[in-house]
Amino acid sequence: MNEHIRVNNVERFSGFGELYDRNRPKAPEEVIKILTMYLGHSPRLVADVGCGTGLSSFIWLNQAEKIVGVEPSDDMRAVALSRWEQQDKPESLSFVQALSHALPFQDDSVDIITCSQSFHWMEPQPTLQEFARVLRSGGLFAAYDCDWPPVSLPELEQGYKRLIRLADEWAVQLAEPEKQAHKWPKEGHLQQIRESGWFDFTREIVFHNWETCDAERYINIAFSQGGLQTALKLGTSELHSDAEQFRNQVQDIFAGATRDIMFSYRMRLGRKKEQDR
Repeated sequence: MNEHIRVNNVERFSGFGELYDRNRPKAPEEVIKILTMYLGHSPRLVADVGCGTGLSSFIWLNQAEKIVGVEPSDDMRAVALSRWEQQDKPESLSFVQALSHALPFQDDSVDIITCSQSFHWMEPQPTLQEFARVLRSGGLFAAYDCDWPPVSLPELEQGYKRLIRLADEWAVQLAEPEKQAHKWPKEGHLQQIRESGWFDFTREIVFHNWETCDAERYINIAFSQGGLQTALKLGTSELHSDAEQFRNQVQDIFAGATRDIMFSYRMRLGRKKEQDR
């Protein structure tokens, strides 16, 4: 991968770690149930790569002997460490700075690797080769993502999509070419896993999770999207009126109440071949 792209992908998530952590969905328990079932036993070591603020790492407490959250962004990792300290510094969980193609684990040492909302920011084949190096035989890699926007009301979803589309357009227009981030299509994850040749079992699994939401959280879920944050950081004054319009629309629809919203998840999973010991 071009080094500029790697740096840009990390920098994309700077400056809004607290907003991200307060409003993004927590990884659902289905992740633990599915992966533990496929593994056949409780994992000794789980590596959560691209863990962000740890929303996908903390769920493994009391479910794995050891959990390591791997996050290259200093801002995101700082929020994860703050949460870790608030929870009395559980010894089984730690956070490290590293990139997906150069993990700080020994060969054949990890039972489960997860990428929650993050694999599309990693160069697939070098990353999968590194994952295969550190996974035990029969170990699992799972990339899981939720669809945007969450399932709510048509008017809310249309407003959300419009704002994100405008923000993405401005981010592309305003960012210098050498400073633009790059992501790989999520719909290609399963094919990338299969084509790597490291995994003897692959499949896609779909599940969902309901959460309660008020207007402020719904607004901030949209504002936690990297494209919108990038556009705002680049000084897109024209976007402010669109953002205000979206905010007013959401507040009008919620009318001071809370609503249940649904996050739809897609997990792309691979099991490391036994002979790759």
